[in-house]
Amino acid sequence: MESKCALRASVGFPPELYRTLEKMAKQKKVSLAWVVREAAEKYVADQWPLFQRQE
Repeated sequence: MESKCALRASVGFPPELYRTLEKMAKQKKVSLAWVVREAAEKYVADQWPLFQRQE
């Protein structure tokens, strides 16, 4: 049986990219982690169009 809990990853960003992500999160009133997850999901969808997100 596969666990549905979120997994954690440690990611490093160049300072300018990190500041941009912080600004985006602040504007959207969400966490920086949310912005990164959203970007990762969009990237995967673009790269692998047949990928089905399982919730």
